Amino acid sequence: MSETGPGADLGIGMVGHAFMGAAHSQAWRVAPRFFDLPRTPRMVVLAGRRAEAARAAAERLGWEGWETDWRRLLDRDDVHLVDVCTPGDTHAEIAVAALEAGKHVLCEKPLANTVAEAEEMAAAARRAAAHGVLAMVGFTYRRVPAVALARQLVAEGRIGEVRQVRAQYLQDWLADPSAPLSWRLDKEKAGSGALGDIGAHAVDLAQFVTGQRLTGVSGLLETFVHERPHPAEGGSALHGVGGAGTGPVTVDDATAFLARLTGGGIATFEATRMAWGRKNAIRLEVNGTAGSIAFDFEDMNVLHLFDATEPGRTAGFRRIVVTEPDHPYVGAWWPAGHGLGYEHGFVHQAVDLVRALADGTQPEPSFDDGLQVQRVLDAVERSAAAGSTWTPVDGGAAHRAPAPGTTSGPSGPTTDGDAAGTIDERSA
Repeated sequence: MSETGPGADLGIGMVGHAFMGAAHSQAWRVAPRFFDLPRTPRMVVLAGRRAEAARAAAERLGWEGWETDWRRLLDRDDVHLVDVCTPGDTHAEIAVAALEAGKHVLCEKPLANTVAEAEEMAAAARRAAAHGVLAMVGFTYRRVPAVALARQLVAEGRIGEVRQVRAQYLQDWLADPSAPLSWRLDKEKAGSGALGDIGAHAVDLAQFVTGQRLTGVSGLLETFVHERPHPAEGGSALHGVGGAGTGPVTVDDATAFLARLTGGGIATFEATRMAWGRKNAIRLEVNGTAGSIAFDFEDMNVLHLFDATEPGRTAGFRRIVVTEPDHPYVGAWWPAGHGLGYEHGFVHQAVDLVRALADGTQPEPSFDDGLQVQRVLDAVERSAAAGSTWTPVDGGAAHRAPAPGTTSGPSGPTTDGDAAGTIDERSA
């Protein structure tokens, strides 16, 4: 790998350029302008299947060049990191090839479509790490300041021992049966539906905030709409209208499952893309022996904390507006009270990744972390197929994540005040 050390540019090659590609592009553009980074991300090349679309996306999103075959990124000495923003059925091939070519990798979630693919990717990442080549999976909601603060408070013991977790991810973009088909509704490309697309985030957040893992599950999966129209010509499958003809939906529309935590607590999870009125409601509540925390992404700059040690006559949930300069990541942005948005999590992800690479430390979440989430998703599917029987999460040995610190990298979120082949472009 042709890198020249601290202070050198970090050449980025991105594969895919739709929804996630746009979010990652903005992060790479913005990160060095608000955070002091040991290396400056350089947006070298974007890869997409169609030449015209790739060229237009590169110009629009700020990339220096474009390719129609992602493999060409692996041959370029000016590409040091490959950013995988494609559907899940392509993750394993691209990520493994990039690691074997000596490129660092950032891969969107879920890590893969199957446990076998995820195991292959995690093994490749472990082999590459022995040579200083590192990989991270993009569970971006970890980098929301309120979520990072929740993790710190739980690790500090502010709510005592964790007893119960309730995690939801609710959307409504498929609630209308006339909403069109997309690759997200094709099991061959997506792996699963609401379970993997958004339920994976709920699983990762619950494990991240509590510092514990899920050891077993009992799950349900349901598909409510089995046929949908193809997208209208020139329209978007995510927010477009249906056109002529229909095709089958081969994934779940919704899932619900129970789980057991390594610390002995219990958890409930729900993920759906059929909940009218819920646009991106990622909700997490953790109840402990000494209090509770609660978060809802639709009010993403706020964290609620209940301290059970306070006198009952004045006790109640405390509303914390997470915009102070000593809150995770916030010091690099705006004056207190000026909230952040969805895109800032991707910037924080880029910052943590660049700093970890410069330090030579494993960025988090690792591919092993992504594999563990994949095993949870697989256990839910197996449980649902077997009449919701209790199903252990394979490889789910007891684990407690380290308490987050105040620096970037694997110890936890940043809390600084740095003022300063071919692949298509289906949205990931």
